[in-house]
Amino acid sequence: MLKIVRAIVMMMTCAAMAQASAPPALAQSADLVLCDRIAADPADPDKPADMPGVAAIAKSDIKTAIRFCKSASPHARRAVYQLGRAYAADGQTAEAIKSYKQAIAKGSTAAMIELGVMYGTGAGVPHDRNEARSLFERAAKAGDMRGTSNLAALDGAVSSDPAQARAMYARAAEGNSAEAEFQLGLMMAQGEGGPKDDAGARTLFEKAAAQGHADAMVWAGAFAETGRGGAKDNDRAKSWFTKAAALGNEEGKQRLKRIECPYVLKDKAGNVMSHLC
Repeated sequence: MLKIVRAIVMMMTCAAMAQASAPPALAQSADLVLCDRIAADPADPDKPADMPGVAAIAKSDIKTAIRFCKSASPHARRAVYQLGRAYAADGQTAEAIKSYKQAIAKGSTAAMIELGVMYGTGAGVPHDRNEARSLFERAAKAGDMRGTSNLAALDGAVSSDPAQARAMYARAAEGNSAEAEFQLGLMMAQGEGGPKDDAGARTLFEKAAAQGHADAMVWAGAFAETGRGGAKDNDRAKSWFTKAAALGNEEGKQRLKRIECPYVLKDKAGNVMSHLC
């Protein structure tokens, strides 16, 4: 019996010693978990799959995010990027940029995109389209489809080569980018940068709409209402217009009103005054 007691005591002592001598990396894991919980970017490929992330760091969490992400940053590149997000949310632009650049050096595509957006819009840094393009290209080459989508958006508005812009939107749409699907749909509908394809455009509008893109909902509804690119379907059109209107889209509201009340009341000059049900 005495031998059993001594063995138990020995086991408990060894366990306590092992816990006390745990490597620093294990102690840091709790910091990383908390950093992820309050500062992870939902679109960051480095984010743990079971962590939803936050579109914007809550004001009440900013100081905590800076503390724990800074502590976790030596052990995970996503923590370096998330530290940049926390600094940005706190208005510390210079520190945010510094963290983004450190994360980029470690290969963070999310940081490339975030900093690229800053350069592309001139938010907190001098406006530099070339630097933005370079960062988006790096992210795209690393497999982040947002890099391709942003690159297309950056160049599409000023590109003298619609075919190139259409090709970039097509690559971005492969990654289920709602904006890229919508823009590609517009180009297909208008026959810009390639052949006109109403059926393909309608499919893309519906795919983007299913992801919550309000403008795509309006176009998907318009195609369904007129039978463009497929069967005419007023019920489906009304459904898309209703969803767009619920998101505050003015065009969606107007089209919903017209489809619900199709009779038009005009003045003597032919101007539309109202719609009658």
